[in-house]
Amino acid sequence: MFRPTLQRTRTRTVFGMMELIYHSAVRDIRKSHRNALLGLMLNIFQTLLFVLSFYAMFMLLGMRGAAVRGDFLLYIMSGIFLYMCHTKAMGAIVQSEGPASAMMQHAPMNTVIAICAAALSSLYLQILSILVVLFFYHVIFTPVYIHDPIGALGMIILSWFSGCAVGTIFLAIKPWLPEFAKIGSSIYGRVNMIASGKMFVANALPATMLAMFDWNPLFHCIDQMRGYVFENYHPYNSNISYPIKVAIVLVVLGLLGEFYTRRHASASWNAAR
Repeated sequence: MFRPTLQRTRTRTVFGMMELIYHSAVRDIRKSHRNALLGLMLNIFQTLLFVLSFYAMFMLLGMRGAAVRGDFLLYIMSGIFLYMCHTKAMGAIVQSEGPASAMMQHAPMNTVIAICAAALSSLYLQILSILVVLFFYHVIFTPVYIHDPIGALGMIILSWFSGCAVGTIFLAIKPWLPEFAKIGSSIYGRVNMIASGKMFVANALPATMLAMFDWNPLFHCIDQMRGYVFENYHPYNSNISYPIKVAIVLVVLGLLGEFYTRRHASASWNAAR
């Protein structure tokens, strides 16, 4: 007699949590700027600025010959897009509402919902920015041809997921060591400017240099991304399983640390900060 009622209650709870995540994600998107459209345009402008800066650097340094055969600007964008997804996702998770935040005083709200909302808002902004940039590049300059669009989208989502995983680690550390978490996440983002491998082709690296980059999940995502984007590039120095395994382990460790932190949270933590 009680099973249908219990099932309806669980279903209602799941849909209620999804609705709360949706509204929290909308709040996170609008939090960056008063005008949501202007906030999106700023994110698109930042992506374009990265692409143009790296294009100018490649041209000035004469590194164009190191790229794969195909559209050179698409080669640059394939690395920039994944780097932006990874870094923005990590930053969004680190800056999400913590256990001592005022938002946690509302009964339905908890840190898991805040983390999911921050991650989804970051993914929404980055996917929309990528589509807008590719659309205008396709219409104004040259038609965009992607060998395997589904695989390329999968690499974008994997880079976003691995960024969220790294972000949960810094989020768990943040209440205990806020300055360390802030500086550590900033250093990680700067290191990935080089360590992500977006400026070179992994297949062209010697074994001694490859060992300096293959620890990075984003390095594998970008190299696999170029295998899906370009028909004549076949990555053999990277794989998909490594970033998936690393991201899952980091998410588990980060959530365990966050749950422990939530149990010891105190409103006085932020009193002196």
